[in-house]
Amino acid sequence: MLRDYLAESGVASELYAKVPERANLVARLPGRGGGPSLLLLSHTDTVVADRSEWQVDPWSGELRDGEVWGRGALDMKGEVAASAVAIASLAREGFEPAGDLIFVAAADEEVGDGYGLPWLCEEHPEAVRADYALNEGGGERIELAGRALYLCSTAEKMSSPFRLRVHGRAGHASMPGIADNALTKAAPLIERLAAYRPELRLEEEADALVQTIAGQKLGAEEALALARELDPYAAETLEPLLSLTLSPTMISASGQRNVIPSTCEVVVDCRLLPGQTQAEVEPLLRDVLGEGDYDFEWIEGRGGTRSPLQTPLWDAVAGFVAEADPEAAVVPICVAGFTDSHWLRESFGTVVYGFFPMRTMDARLASRLIHSADERAHVEDLELGAECFRHVARAVCG
Repeated sequence: MLRDYLAESGVASELYAKVPERANLVARLPGRGGGPSLLLLSHTDTVVADRSEWQVDPWSGELRDGEVWGRGALDMKGEVAASAVAIASLAREGFEPAGDLIFVAAADEEVGDGYGLPWLCEEHPEAVRADYALNEGGGERIELAGRALYLCSTAEKMSSPFRLRVHGRAGHASMPGIADNALTKAAPLIERLAAYRPELRLEEEADALVQTIAGQKLGAEEALALARELDPYAAETLEPLLSLTLSPTMISASGQRNVIPSTCEVVVDCRLLPGQTQAEVEPLLRDVLGEGDYDFEWIEGRGGTRSPLQTPLWDAVAGFVAEADPEAAVVPICVAGFTDSHWLRESFGTVVYGFFPMRTMDARLASRLIHSADERAHVEDLELGAECFRHVARAVCG
């Protein structure tokens, strides 16, 4: 559908697929030479949706009171659509960039099964290599301390989940005294992780945000106290950016009710600050867990990258905000979650920001609708996003 829509405006695109049913679209306005390239990055897959929890069919795309309802409206089919509209409209206007203007609609980001951007970077690097890129992960308009701010993500935390495998001895559940229950041995380990409060520190992105709000440099504890005083949403946004986070999320033990488990596995969602490594954090986590009959194993380590702030891409984003919302300013932020941005940073050294501006829908509401029931995007925000991408394209590679 995207390929046909773009073709109507004279935009050439290719489909790249690891498997036929999971194709990635890469569209391009070729540069005339000598200028930087810009990539508009998005993904077409979504998380699941339960119809019984929604007011509308989650796959309907129903237009209601100026909002498009459906799974992925915010994460991130809205940005897919705005990117397509931006590049198509520029093509119709005869825009000839100095460097390539590229639009990528990747097939796989939510699950990470290797069908999307990482596969493209490895197997078809020539298709997605770019100097600059805009992706999801920022763009919310918030008001704090009397100031209007747009958040632009320039970094993301590392996804570093780990597994604890707790050992015991199996036995019949009717005779607990003869066994050594691995499940009950796991409980205090989980409690220690839940009770742990890591030392707070201000990374450069959070520091810049805090200085913009406070008008002065603050320590991490002071910054969090100020955020809590100003607005609960500010505190919710800032707190996970001041330290690693630990969230036990999965546990598995016996496969039968009447069998005491000899092993119990606990999976912990762990996010590290940009620049933190698993090697430096593991001794700290082992100290928190203490002694015990368990094995510690990292499951993966993805992300944890950042892009510099003083770049032509930053100037282009700030320039758009200055035109569209003169009373507002752009401030950097680190993404507490995970996006595809790090694949471009790691593969090509691309400067990648997360910025899809949103000023009509309240940022607090939007944050609670992503991956939740009744997800929806306001049409005015989709229009704003398309205009932003048009502006940035002209500013960066025009």
